[in-house]
Amino acid sequence: MKKSILPICILLCGMSYQALAQNTSNFHLLKSFDIKGDGGWDYLTVEEGNKLIYVSHGDQVNIIKEETGDSVGVIKNTNGVHGIGLVKALNKGYTTNGRSNNCTVFDLKNNEVMGTVVVGTNPDAILYDDYSKKIFVFNGRSNDASVIDPTTDKMIATIPLGGKPETGVSDGKGQIFVNVEDTNEVVVFDANTFKVKYRYKINDGDEPSGLALDRITHRLFIGCGGNQTLVVMDATNGKNIAHFPIGNCDGVAFDPIYKMAYASNGNGFISMLKEKDANTFELLKNIPTEAGARTIAIDTKTHHIFTSTAKSTPVAPTAENAHPRPKLIPGTFHVLDIGN
Repeated sequence: MKKSILPICILLCGMSYQALAQNTSNFHLLKSFDIKGDGGWDYLTVEEGNKLIYVSHGDQVNIIKEETGDSVGVIKNTNGVHGIGLVKALNKGYTTNGRSNNCTVFDLKNNEVMGTVVVGTNPDAILYDDYSKKIFVFNGRSNDASVIDPTTDKMIATIPLGGKPETGVSDGKGQIFVNVEDTNEVVVFDANTFKVKYRYKINDGDEPSGLALDRITHRLFIGCGGNQTLVVMDATNGKNIAHFPIGNCDGVAFDPIYKMAYASNGNGFISMLKEKDANTFELLKNIPTEAGARTIAIDTKTHHIFTSTAKSTPVAPTAENAHPRPKLIPGTFHVLDIGN
């Protein structure tokens, strides 16, 4: 009997991998959740424990149930909100308010506002680092990162980044990686000393925005909207490993179980990149979404991915504006649920 254990294990692992591959290949749009109100949008954040989605929208954050889209609360007066960070151990949430240059602090239990924290100019993406227990806010106009201690809600440091930062991720071991859009770099800094350690050049990408990390293989997945390319980088040394054509990407998410990177493109699709091993990748397919659905969030337990957008109508170009933005149709903002 003991001699048969290894072949059985190999067979089961092969079946498991095949099942995972089949699950991801069947990904498609499942549901659409309407959200009242008007205005633009940016990041979404999933709270997996309670299956909630925090959605930036205009000057507020809408909180909806992941399974039904039912509203469970609204965080108001978040002027020009971009990102939402959650510190579950302290039952606190933080929004980055791009027009008021601060973060709103709210209670995760009752959604009541607890205060604000002044940060840099035009705060955009936000990251809670589970290693250093600090919050990092990436400021688009002051070209730096503000560090917040969530136990005191005080800004304790500012990290100059030498360019316009976009999304940041943590390796869980003391290093923070952040895209710098206007220099085409990934900047690496120490989560404890707040000192920049490395600047990695993105050779095949332009205007990096979306960013995700596989903490096991140390691979960064960098969504570059400028030239519509997804770049894979070695997080240990900055080596550019591979690049793939995608769309006008603003957000990237990674599923550590399926070993799948998803790039959300405003052109109306999500690109799926399979990580076969640390140096082998395959662009599987594009999942149709809707125009304007450019950011992304993932629930790594249910493996569903979410993006948001609104209906719009085209605007005719003029001599003053050759590429005008489409006009949003009031009352059409919604969140899309993608799965199998």
